[in-house]
Amino acid sequence: MPTKPKRIVVAINPTASFGKSVNVGPAVVATLRAVGHDVTSLQEPDFEQLLAVGRKAVASKPDALVVVGGDGMVNLGTNIVAGTRVPLGIIPSGTGNDMARGLGIPFDNTEAAIEVLIQALGRPARVIDAGRISYVNVENGDVEERWFACIVSAGFDSVVNERANRMRHPKGASRYTIALGLELVRLKPIPYRIILDGVMQETKAMLVSVGNNVSLGGGMKVTPDALVDDGLFDVLVVAPLSRLAFVRIFPRVFTGMHVTDRRVTITRAKRIRLESDVAVAYADGERISPLPVDIEVVPGALRILAPHP
Repeated sequence: MPTKPKRIVVAINPTASFGKSVNVGPAVVATLRAVGHDVTSLQEPDFEQLLAVGRKAVASKPDALVVVGGDGMVNLGTNIVAGTRVPLGIIPSGTGNDMARGLGIPFDNTEAAIEVLIQALGRPARVIDAGRISYVNVENGDVEERWFACIVSAGFDSVVNERANRMRHPKGASRYTIALGLELVRLKPIPYRIILDGVMQETKAMLVSVGNNVSLGGGMKVTPDALVDDGLFDVLVVAPLSRLAFVRIFPRVFTGMHVTDRRVTITRAKRIRLESDVAVAYADGERISPLPVDIEVVPGALRILAPHP
């Protein structure tokens, strides 16, 4: 336990109102208070209001912001604290929890994750990179920016996300699986223009992912060798595949062995521009914008309460 009590802001996922995650936020708050910390709990009806309240709370320079939820909450927390000295703590209670997986935070055991957080509060935060996305808001034409911590993806998986987000049932990971099966029937390559550190290529691909971390979608290791603190992104491009070839390669993504296929390439870069007339960018599982988007790595932009490697 830290020798000095900390002032901590805890932001709880607004959608965690059913299922096994409903009690996680209150448990985190109660445990942190029980070990002597001064805790402010933030619970708002939607992400937009939680983002606004969170930014106001972090402006007072607490010792930490802790988010309780999945990768969407990590994205929210990243957009609040990136570029500041306030560290981000993560208690995973979502469907994918990919950022927690990559950082060595227990993603399937709440008690263990809280214990890791308490221990991390007693030592210097881990410093990692974050990504910054620039895009045009299609509603008002303004150029906007958004931070991300894990992965930006724009291709077949974002098509699946688009369908899954339109579906009301079922809840949880099975909705994504059903959406994947439905979109597989319509599988076709997407034309892209990809600019990596000033070098442009025009290509057709099934998927383009920009990884600061390793996985998306609950453990799919799309960029298995990505490092969160090397100042570079791992850019995955999957060349056109038939449905049969896609079905054969897809299971290998859970072990990262898909990268041994000649139709899969990974290139490291600091600045990326993705252009396409049909693809939509998702970051940390959250919808960002139709392409084009510009993405740059910002080394050391994020402090994380997580085990050091």
